[in-house]
Amino acid sequence: QVQLVESGGGLVQAGDSLILSCAASGRTFSNYAMGWFRQAAGKEREFVAVQSWGGGSKYYVDSVKGRFTISRDVTKNTVYLRMNSLKTEDTAVYYCAATPRNTGGNWASTSSYDYWGQGTQVTVSS
Repeated sequence: QVQLVESGGGLVQAGDSLILSCAASGRTFSNYAMGWFRQAAGKEREFVAVQSWGGGSKYYVDSVKGRFTISRDVTKNTVYLRMNSLKTEDTAVYYCAATPRNTGGNWASTSSYDYWGQGTQVTVSS
């Protein structure tokens, strides 16, 4: 049974940094694409970042480019999202997602992912 568990969320001030972690179990995830999405109150879930199979490629939504970095430790089956220079508009529940499928480059669609974590809240105050 595949399980993704996020951690690291919290309440921070604008300009601060946070590192989110997603621990995966139940599979060997080295051949999975691992991504992060977020959902702000009253809004749809949106793509944030993804690291492709084998970690060779990384993609980000424009609003976080240069501030967020996705990485993974295959020995720990863990994917990270380092978030710098946080803004109030980054406030959301952050979800980890995984897929073994070839999404054809459609990394930003929630339907491309088979497994989801329960989410961790990130709140950025001004």
